[in-house]
Amino acid sequence: MANNIPNRIKALPVRKPGPIIAGVVVALLAVWIIYGLVTNENFAWPTVWKYLFNEHILSGVMWTLVLTVVSMAIAIVLAVALAIMRKSTNVVLRWVSWFFIWFFRGTPVYTQLTFWGLISVLIPKISLGVWSWDTQDIITAGKAAILGLALNEAAYLAEIVRAGLEAVDRGQTEAAQALGMSHSLIMRRIILPQSMRIIVPPTGNEAIGLLKTTSLVLAVPFTMELQYMSNNIANRIYEPIPLLIVAAIWYLLITSILMVGQSYLEKYFGRGFDEQPVVSAKNAPKPGKRSGENQYDIKKQNEAFWGGLNA
Repeated sequence: MANNIPNRIKALPVRKPGPIIAGVVVALLAVWIIYGLVTNENFAWPTVWKYLFNEHILSGVMWTLVLTVVSMAIAIVLAVALAIMRKSTNVVLRWVSWFFIWFFRGTPVYTQLTFWGLISVLIPKISLGVWSWDTQDIITAGKAAILGLALNEAAYLAEIVRAGLEAVDRGQTEAAQALGMSHSLIMRRIILPQSMRIIVPPTGNEAIGLLKTTSLVLAVPFTMELQYMSNNIANRIYEPIPLLIVAAIWYLLITSILMVGQSYLEKYFGRGFDEQPVVSAKNAPKPGKRSGENQYDIKKQNEAFWGGLNA
């Protein structure tokens, strides 16, 4: 039907050699870099493949994942609580949340992890009434690493959550209050589900950043994660470069998996927002006027309709 439209303009696309030339240049540079990496004997690729699936490396990967997942889960819970406290009408809750965020965002994570490693020196015993426990028995190196990472990450996530909560129109909260809904129910059923569309993308970036921050838990000291394991093998065989490449490959693999999961979450929480067609000023229909194609289609539909009635 489209070919029978009268006065239809057959426009040819304008040739643009610039993007084609740029693509060819970038492709050649990429091939040149990859060829240099593969053929350079200083990278010691046979050593890389030898230790890529080494049992100590795999153990380090497992502990890196444990540190990332557990710390991120704790940080998300704390971040939601801190963001709600920041929006509370209680002055004490607001100031406590503000101080927490200010302190943990304002000090380096390496310094915080060092303090958590020295917690048993600073506080030898934890007492609760007549009961007391040795701090080093309760807060082990692994728990100290998780606490240090989680508290630091919660300070950054709290601001992300707060921005997402404030992005929801206040009119929806007022409408829910008019229906008699409680503040906690409004937060769970109305505000949080809508704010997730804004919260998820930066939270995914923070999770990827936390994965790489686990390489700093040596400050606790926690000596079972991926970076320490690869450094330990490198010091033993006197080949640091191939073991750094091994660690980089595993970090890239885990990061890729996290990015795929992030994209699925973004699509899930973005339902109903990205499906609306965007109408610009150029393609917006003018009132009282129709294109030749629409007029042609309407004419054909009218002829078919009246023809059917006459039959």
